[in-house]
Amino acid sequence: MFEDQTILLTRAGHAKLEAELDRLRTIQRREIAERIRNSKQFGDLTENSEYENAKAEQALVEGRIQEIKRILQFAQVVDDSDTPVDQVGVGSIVKLKDDASGEEWEITLVGSIETDPELDRISDHSPIGQALMGHKAGDRVQVRIPDGVVTYTILDIRK
Repeated sequence: MFEDQTILLTRAGHAKLEAELDRLRTIQRREIAERIRNSKQFGDLTENSEYENAKAEQALVEGRIQEIKRILQFAQVVDDSDTPVDQVGVGSIVKLKDDASGEEWEITLVGSIETDPELDRISDHSPIGQALMGHKAGDRVQVRIPDGVVTYTILDIRK
């Protein structure tokens, strides 16, 4: 799945995945194992919904553990010192102005694994991420969106 592509992670994103992996391995596994043990007391396992729910959750947790391990195996961590401040790159915090509305927006450009639009963490592979990469403060970039084209001016770039 990830073997043919580089997965970019910020140092914070890498640490977050490590913490999630640790929590899944130590806490979640133990809690699910306890639920499975307790549910066996309710009799016939073929009609035991608590047992079935715990086993389904166990499968999800094990799948997520494997997914995180694969991500970390193929990840390239972008260190803060690697993030330029003179042009947009992964890890950059970019202040933009929508040229049409005048509205300002601050985003953090991250690898696709760390994307979280609600926190304005935008993937470098998204249309806006691709449009911004390599540009400098003062540059105007055009981003093709489903409704047409939006033009942004890059006001500031920082780490």
